[in-house]
Amino acid sequence: MTSQIKIVLRDPLNKSNQVDYVIDVADHKLAHDWIQALKLLLQNGNLLEKNFCFMGFPTTGRNIEYLCDTLNRHVAQVNRGLAGYHIKEVFTPTNVFAHDHSPQGVNHELFNQLHNHFEILQGTVGNFSPWYLTADYATKYSIRQLNNICHEMENLILGLRKAANNPFWVRPSQITTWINAPRYTLEDTHRQGFLTNGYDRVLGGVYMHWAQIGKTLMEVFRDEGAPELTDTVCEAITHLEYYSGEFDIEWGNDIVTGGAHPWHDKTIGAFREWLIDNNLDPTDIKLSLGHLPVGQVNLQQSFGTQDYQTIWNIMGEHLDIYSIEVDGIRAVYNYCWSDADYEQQQILRMRPGYDYHTRKTT
Repeated sequence: MTSQIKIVLRDPLNKSNQVDYVIDVADHKLAHDWIQALKLLLQNGNLLEKNFCFMGFPTTGRNIEYLCDTLNRHVAQVNRGLAGYHIKEVFTPTNVFAHDHSPQGVNHELFNQLHNHFEILQGTVGNFSPWYLTADYATKYSIRQLNNICHEMENLILGLRKAANNPFWVRPSQITTWINAPRYTLEDTHRQGFLTNGYDRVLGGVYMHWAQIGKTLMEVFRDEGAPELTDTVCEAITHLEYYSGEFDIEWGNDIVTGGAHPWHDKTIGAFREWLIDNNLDPTDIKLSLGHLPVGQVNLQQSFGTQDYQTIWNIMGEHLDIYSIEVDGIRAVYNYCWSDADYEQQQILRMRPGYDYHTRKTT
């Protein structure tokens, strides 16, 4: 019998208002190993990353006004905490939206500047920036939030634009990660989903979280205009090497091969041709082409319906994970961004990790 995961959500502005949903875990090698890794995360008390969890839901208490205020506060902390570095950008509900009426609605120039600040100040996992290493705890935390809020706001703006113009194509998602989650080597037997699933994503689908940094081949093809794969381009590409107990959930409508949206098949066909033109085999599981499914939210059992709009309405009012339980192992995450001392709680719990990485790098 396969496992079932129960996740309890609550309204961050009215914590007694709770709902839950269940995930049916898939029956294959990767799913079995993933569920064991998840149980260890629940047992060991790792910090659930609530600052970067629910993306693209148009109805959320973390609205544009809240995110701009929070981002400006973290910018002020960085400017105050780092002598010699200054972020001049100010974020408002007016300037975060593009003024050229682009389909995405996002002021990409402004967010690119913000993300550039983050990259300079953070560095990489293996090579932290001197700015980050010498920062105090509050400033380290704020540096991380520059990246988190940047992506959260981009996804929210896109969701708001889609909700207004084409609601079917709102793409909400859930990125369920933990601070310092252990990683394990991905085996060839784990990679079979790249062949059987590819780039298909379905409403309520649960997928292995990409537990590493670096661009994928699909990202290079899509974002950089299908360039020739020179040595320089290839240096930035990483194929998936690890799995963890973390996971992502697709809350958007189905996009699958041979489905109702032929543009998806056209894109995948062009991608495969590009790979072949660059002497790569589209069936090579080592190239990590696609998403690895590990489970499926039981929509009918959880929400009493499979109607996406009803599900989004329910989820949108309960975007805070309170607890996760699997096979009798349960972890409660009784902290929330709406708590008055939330950031102080987070910084206190993250201090050992800050100290560890600083000692290891310096």
